[in-house]
Amino acid sequence: MRILIATAGSRGDVVPYTGLGVRLRAAGHRVAIATHDRLAGLVTGPGLEFRPLSGDPHALLASGAGRRLQRAGPGVRGVPDFLRLGAGFVRSLGPDLARAAVDADLLLLTPVTAPLGYSVAQSRGIPSLGVFLQPVAPTAEFPPVVLGAPGLTRWGNRAAGALGERLGQLVYADASRRLRAELGLPPASVGRLQRAATAGGWPVLHGFSPTVVPRPPDWRPGLDVAGYWWPPPLPDWRPPAELAAFLAAGPPPVYVGFGSMVGHADLLGGLIAPALRRAGLRAVVQRGWAGLDPRPAGRDDILTVGEVPHEWLFPRMAALVHHAGGGTTAAGLRAGTPAVPVPMLGDQPFWAARLVRSGVSPGVLPARRLGVPRLAAALVAATGDPAYARRARSVAARLAGEDGVEPVLRAIDRLG
Repeated sequence: MRILIATAGSRGDVVPYTGLGVRLRAAGHRVAIATHDRLAGLVTGPGLEFRPLSGDPHALLASGAGRRLQRAGPGVRGVPDFLRLGAGFVRSLGPDLARAAVDADLLLLTPVTAPLGYSVAQSRGIPSLGVFLQPVAPTAEFPPVVLGAPGLTRWGNRAAGALGERLGQLVYADASRRLRAELGLPPASVGRLQRAATAGGWPVLHGFSPTVVPRPPDWRPGLDVAGYWWPPPLPDWRPPAELAAFLAAGPPPVYVGFGSMVGHADLLGGLIAPALRRAGLRAVVQRGWAGLDPRPAGRDDILTVGEVPHEWLFPRMAALVHHAGGGTTAAGLRAGTPAVPVPMLGDQPFWAARLVRSGVSPGVLPARRLGVPRLAAALVAATGDPAYARRARSVAARLAGEDGVEPVLRAIDRLG
């Protein structure tokens, strides 16, 4: 079967699907991934076929509106910029997705591509399947994760979830209308398409572990938690000599990295070195999209690196300071390493709270309220209290016994 996985966003929105794609290919399918040109190497590296989607998420986050959204943090303050940026980002995704799917027998869609993918699948007369990295369906168990809303009552969580769905429909309204006209399909709102998918039991597999997020009992049939989709192994990768020497020169350092975030990086960069000094710790700092490099002159206890596979680096760390993106959170849990989450926007507060709930973190440190004393204290707690490391290893052992791809393979077999 010719399968197209369509995903848009940052590195963390692509890497899990490369692992899924490699496993699907091993099962006999031909697999292509449609995403942005900036991320093409992540797809072609493990030998998967790349199909281009327009848009540059790095430029989007680095724009004035993108930085305002990150500085606003989670909650209602960032909604206007979220709507404006989102509508601009998805405007050309539909036609690109239609071109990418020209020879596909099956579409695997993410929360970002599904509202447009419904119409592409309908136009081509092929089935589609949701492969989501976040639990976006409304539930009484927690508020909508993408908006980073605080926990409410059970009724409030469901109401907020419904509101989040409506905001998402506003983001896609114009792009969906234009796409359906280009494809020669009858008019239908995004809300109507989503209601039809729900009524038809459209299957969605979620690529996170039930150990971390159990399936909400009030979800409809067809929404299932499969387990994590890990990136493909890199058997020929070797660490740079400077990194290997740094790790060998002292006790395990802590990792500091904020992935694709750029809005708070200048502020956070100034906190890292003094917090490490106060905590008495060494660190490996990953530059990420913000180009983070906090090492003061004369300091040899901080090493700044570029891209290093998290599956190699994280098990060698004493603790992880990160933005709590879904992929980074998963990699840290897999490594069995305690975490200090510093969420900034979107689903990051949700994953940060899950780290605390799982017992692998001493607490959430929102970026907007972070300072040297709080960061140093959290680092001391995460590295000094053996309970965090013990619980992190326990979670990692449970994850090692799960296979998140098998449910996807079974779902594809049912569709075929």
